[in-house]
Amino acid sequence: MTAENNKIYLYPLWLRIWHGVNALGIILLILTGIRLQYSELSLLPMDFGLAVQMHNIAGVIVTLSYFVFFIGNLVTPNKKYYKIKPKGLVKRLTKQLNYYISGLFKGEESPFPISEKRKFNPLQKYAYIFVMYCFVPMAIVTGVALLFPELIIEQVYSVSGIFLTAILHGSVGFLISIFLLIHLYVASIGKNPLDNFRSIINGYHDVHSTEKDKKKV
Repeated sequence: MTAENNKIYLYPLWLRIWHGVNALGIILLILTGIRLQYSELSLLPMDFGLAVQMHNIAGVIVTLSYFVFFIGNLVTPNKKYYKIKPKGLVKRLTKQLNYYISGLFKGEESPFPISEKRKFNPLQKYAYIFVMYCFVPMAIVTGVALLFPELIIEQVYSVSGIFLTAILHGSVGFLISIFLLIHLYVASIGKNPLDNFRSIINGYHDVHSTEKDKKKV
């Protein structure tokens, strides 16, 4: 599509529902996780026992929603946006990084505009792959282990297995929290800061640029 303000249908209903449920679940996990981690500071007006219950419930919801995402990306066309293409990867990542650091503030066009064949720029794409296929599964596995501590190895080199699992769970949760903040910031970049937020609600991305579509990521 080359005409201004054309719309591309990029977010099918199942993906939009998953995105909303997953976002709410992760936000609840972050808030209750902070309450559990810093219980003595009372950062949130929530009873500790209630925070534990809400954290566990949110964890189950995010786990179930992850399976929806995983299976959906196996059986729907959405999987094409996550295909890994090593050739020229460093060059593409560098190009996009330079745009974020400099080009964006000079009013330059995005080097990898959204199209029907490309939903993500290179940095987004591989960040999503790491988060959705590495960090989130790791958070789920460690979370399940902490929920059922009898599954955890008692000691690893004289260090408590539960302690190591908790450290790993908290670390991955922190990385996901940082990703969420960056994700929200990047989503606000564009002709209108609300465009991408509207897209995930109605499913359509507004194409403002007349630039000819570039090579697929």
